Parts: sequence; C-alpha cells; structure tokens
Amino acid sequence: MRAKLEILALVLGTMGLVGTIAVTAMPMWKVTAYIGSNLIVMETLWEGLWMACIRQADINMQCKVYDSLLILPADIQAARGLMCASITLAVLAVLVSVCGMRGTDCCHDDSRGKNVILLVGGCLFVVSSLATLLPVSWSTNTIVRDFYNPLVLEAQKREIGQALYVGFATFLLLLIAGVILLCRYGPRHRKDEEEKKPYFTVEEDKAGMRMMGRTPSSDTYRQSQYV
Repeated sequence: MRAKLEILALVLGTMGLVGTIAVTAMPMWKVTAYIGSNLIVMETLWEGLWMACIRQADINMQCKVYDSLLILPADIQAARGLMCASITLAVLAVLVSVCGMRGTDCCHDDSRGKNVILLVGGCLFVVSSLATLLPVSWSTNTIVRDFYNPLVLEAQKREIGQALYVGFATFLLLLIAGVILLCRYGPRHRKDEEEKKPYFTVEEDKAGMRMMGRTPSSDTYRQSQYV
C-alpha cells in the first residue's frame, strides 16, 4: 500500500510538472472581453507571459513576443519569475521523489535515508504548488478587478483565459502529491524505527531458571543467555 501511494504521488507530481510547463507557455492568460461595443468583433486577443496573439476569423493566429519587459503589468512580470521557479522546483521534486521510492538503489536500501528524501520531495512539491498558485491567483484577481472597474475602458477589459484554469488544476495536482509524500513520512518513519529497535524477553525454562534474551525484531532467530 505504501508503494502504491508513493507511485500515485509521483504520477500526480509529474502531471503537475507538465501542467506547470503548459501554463507558462500558453498565451491564453488574458482574453478579450466581449462586452458593450466589443460584443461582435472579428478578432480575438490573447495575452500570455511571453507573447500576445491575435486570432482573426478565417485567418491563422499571429503572435508577437513582447518587445520590452517594462511595458508589462506587475502581475505578468511577477508571474514570469514565479512560474519559472515553479517549474524548477517541480523538476527537482520529481527527481528527488524517484530517488526516495522503494525499489531504487539510492541510499543502498537505507530506509531512514529514503524517508528523508521523500520528505524533501514532498516539501518541494508543496512549495512548487504555492509558486504556481500565487501568479495564477494574482492575475485572476487583476482581471476580475479591472472587469468591474467602471474607470477601465471596455476595450481594455479582459476575461480569464484557459491558462489560468489549467494553473489552478496544476496547483491542486502538485499540492496533493506533496501532501501524500509528507503524510507517508510519519507512519513509515515510525515503523522503521520500531523495526530497528531491539527488545528484551524474559522466559522461564523447565528447571525454573530465568532466561533473558536481547532480540532485534529484524532477526529470524533469538539469542539468549542464562542469568
């Protein structure tokens, strides 16, 4: 059961890594809002972290990379750095988690070492999820605030793009993967400690003499000495 949960966490974490890369690359963070005079238009504007794209009716989509970082709003500038950090953390989390799984040759089958490795992998997944949630939530809040702000022109209002929805789903995948690994650390760590801890047994032989033996739980036999 423990191995299955670790594999599940690794699969969810890998899916979260793929989602983080997709969110960072997708240009659909902000989409043209069709309200007022913009109800019927012949083109759709997409704004992402790295480029802006225009898709016209019956015409292929055209994209242009931003000329300068200074022209971008604060939420997009912060999202660039945070999403790149999230990708890096997710990659490290996947690699570390693979090393800490049962059946790998890392740490030479040292249970305590693998427990610590899984703990580190779980922490990296959680931090990566938070690094994904922050820019996605910030951009969503900015879009909603400007949409209901009467001082913002209708042509400048945007709607929530598909990339932000994917970002929230990616956050959940990374968070669940990290929580599973963190929850598995406690029971697995305690069980390994109990298996390594020796215990003493006191028995009485047929002659009425007391016999005490020090018996580790991992051994298949019991060593005794007469007192």
